[in-house]
Amino acid sequence: MSITVSTSENKEVVIHISDEMTIYTVLEQKNSLLPYLKTGHTIHVDLSDVSELDSAGIQLLIFLKKQALKIGAEFKLQNHSQAVFEVIELFKLTEFFTDPVVISAEWKLS
Repeated sequence: MSITVSTSENKEVVIHISDEMTIYTVLEQKNSLLPYLKTGHTIHVDLSDVSELDSAGIQLLIFLKKQALKIGAEFKLQNHSQAVFEVIELFKLTEFFTDPVVISAEWKLS
């Protein structure tokens, strides 16, 4: 599991998550990500390198979005990997996250 974070002077935070977001990694990810949720900030979560997402991982994304809304931060998912896209579709959470999802021509949709 790898998380890299970059911040800018205009209160934008880009968080890039690599590898998996599963029951085995979400506690560590939650503890790593929570400090970046701050009032007035815009948090972009880049999911392009997430190789696996299970129900625990999707629960973490839901929790982070709800926490951001609660404190007045903006929370956006971006660059969804195919694994992320499939789980968001499976749980019918596209409207909840409200972020545009771009489907890559390389994906093999089942």
